Amino acid sequence: MATAALRQPRASACRFCGTPLAHSFIDLGMQPPSNSYLRPADLKRREAFFPLHAYVCASCLLVQLESFRSPAEIFSDYAYFSSYSASWLRHAEAYCATMIKRFGFGPKSRVVEVASNDGYLLQYFAGYGIPVLGVEPAANVAQAARARGVPTHVGFFGEATARKLVADGYAADLLVGNNVLAHVPDLNDFVAGLRVALKPDGILTMEFPHLLRLIEGNQFDTIYHEHFSYYSFMTAERIFAAHGIVLFDVEELSTHGGSLRIYGCRAESGRPPLDRVAALKEREKAAGLHTLAAYDGFGRRAEAVREALLAFLREAKKDGKSVAAYGAAAKGNTLLNYCGIGADAIAYVADDSPHKQGRCLPGSHIPIVAPSRIAETRPDYLLILPWNLTSEIIGANAHIRSWGGRFVIPIPTLAVIE
Repeated sequence: MATAALRQPRASACRFCGTPLAHSFIDLGMQPPSNSYLRPADLKRREAFFPLHAYVCASCLLVQLESFRSPAEIFSDYAYFSSYSASWLRHAEAYCATMIKRFGFGPKSRVVEVASNDGYLLQYFAGYGIPVLGVEPAANVAQAARARGVPTHVGFFGEATARKLVADGYAADLLVGNNVLAHVPDLNDFVAGLRVALKPDGILTMEFPHLLRLIEGNQFDTIYHEHFSYYSFMTAERIFAAHGIVLFDVEELSTHGGSLRIYGCRAESGRPPLDRVAALKEREKAAGLHTLAAYDGFGRRAEAVREALLAFLREAKKDGKSVAAYGAAAKGNTLLNYCGIGADAIAYVADDSPHKQGRCLPGSHIPIVAPSRIAETRPDYLLILPWNLTSEIIGANAHIRSWGGRFVIPIPTLAVIE
């Protein structure tokens, strides 16, 4: 297997190929982990801050952060529950229907999801009578999945976990991983496990934010400590090929500001790549993603967003206008901490998740409240932090227009919406 030939990653080295990391992509300063939401008692303690500096590997062009916290520290008790996003549930339901129609999965198939969260996706396959299993490292989130009727194994996925699952009869006809590839520090072990978990003729799909869209859309706020790596299709293809997996198809999605859904299979299954694989690689090459030069200058664009947002907040304060935020999202924490924005500038952030309400955002210490607070306080501006859900959030909060409230979108450039 090609896996054995890979150089073992070390500190300050590429987590895929082991090349020393020296080429900066963007430096977002010292920041707390974006999903480390604070309880009131935590505000009396010193927070941990780590460098948020992304590099690009000069060899394989994988954009990545160094690892400063273990996965167990980040994910064992997690505050993100997928089912609180209505648009994400619709996405999951549509995916289920598409996979069943395209590949003919049924009651004799097995669907396994890695990083299955609260059962948001597998519930739809189970509804068709298809056996499912989730693999989820956060015990509190796995408990919610089981309550939904989704069998869930608690643990981190890798080659050893995959071998145990296969030995226990859980080899996958369809192996799913949505927004997990970025969260994996031991990348080679994870991808090796994916191949092990697949049946010989099984199908793998993975979804992750597309690096090309991140660069084009100035989406620097999607960089945070829980996201260890950022992928172009070309780099992802190289990584999967090193572990005996062929990417035979790819779709471009609108989720998370622009994502890819890759389709993989064991190399020996003989599935030929479809035309859109080559087409996407050509587009990435046209954008220069096969050269280091394409990764330069990204930090300057982030600085422009910071300057515009700070100028807006200064002007709002000068005019006596109140500002609140919506969505206690990890990307919002990156933005706020990079800009040095705190509770003196933004009164609170409203969020639908009761698991976040009553806590404070890391670093900025902005309190998280229920959305009902918006109507009670009638802010002049509502800053939308998860800008990828702008339509959903504006639709749910259109009532702010009744008192003259306006929405503010910070990315890719600051915009105020009446």
